[in-house]
Amino acid sequence: MKILVTALAAAALALPAAAVEYGTLDPAKSSLAFTSKQMGVPVDGKFNKFKVALSFDPAAVQKASAGFELELASIDAGSKEANDEVVGKDWFNAKQFPTAVFKSTSVKALGGNRFEVTGPLTIKGRTQNVTAPFTYKADGANGVFEGAFTIKRLQFGIGEGPWGDTSTVADDVQIKFRLVAAARK
Repeated sequence: MKILVTALAAAALALPAAAVEYGTLDPAKSSLAFTSKQMGVPVDGKFNKFKVALSFDPAAVQKASAGFELELASIDAGSKEANDEVVGKDWFNAKQFPTAVFKSTSVKALGGNRFEVTGPLTIKGRTQNVTAPFTYKADGANGVFEGAFTIKRLQFGIGEGPWGDTSTVADDVQIKFRLVAAARK
């Protein structure tokens, strides 16, 4: 009898946790930030206005999807002068291209609450495929998704003209995200 109880307990522990699908973003707890380098010095910034479409069930990752649309003019690059410069024509040209858009084409599990999402990212009318590794953890009724990936700014036409010189502003820009989403009811 003791062996049967032990075997049943072990089997119960081996079952996956109940599936929970996350999808309702909590904007106050979420962030979309970046780090670039200017003359070798890291410069941090963030975007203040973005929308996220998220459907993620850790028990059915193959069905997951993610996307975002961010308002480029909502950038906070550290000062009004910097913000005014980067929304201009040589950088984001936010009047002609007001948003950056990402839509996942696949999400896959890497093991140990690590995943990666892949899809096209469009900035300034130019599209590049990106892959972003991220972690997921349950936090009460919320799911927390954190990750980072690097883009080459010149592939998107960000920093044209005199700003195309990568000895002044590096080509690599790290994008960091933290998304907090509530479980769908």
